[in-house]
Amino acid sequence: MKKIIFTTLLLFAFSTANSQKQSPSEIQKISETIMLYIDGTANGEPNKLKKAFHPKFNLYSVTQEDSLRVWEGKNYINRIKEGQKSNRIGRIVAIDYDQNVATAKVEIIMPNRRVVTDYFMLLKYQGTWKIIHKSYTVKNLVQP
Repeated sequence: MKKIIFTTLLLFAFSTANSQKQSPSEIQKISETIMLYIDGTANGEPNKLKKAFHPKFNLYSVTQEDSLRVWEGKNYINRIKEGQKSNRIGRIVAIDYDQNVATAKVEIIMPNRRVVTDYFMLLKYQGTWKIIHKSYTVKNLVQP
């Protein structure tokens, strides 16, 4: 009986350690995809966005009139002009994943203007994480 318990505990410890080894590498890969978005929008690099987003992704938000706004991803990327930097500070707030699906929360601060909170859905296929969906909300900052 002691051997069974010991073996079970040993297997559990090994599987936990093994999954922890895999987690940081996947989190890192997801982070790299999100950083392509953050850097690409901040530094005017549309090619980084093209690498981060699936070609058929869309953006979703709610308008001030409480209607759903759907924006085609290709139109979003086309608004990013090569070399045109913007005053944006982005940070990854949270990432969660299971096997080949992930979510990420990102905060984009535009000093003295607004804060955008992005929620991303990502899928891993063909060995690469791609953003397939972006929903966002905007808070205007009150100036003193």
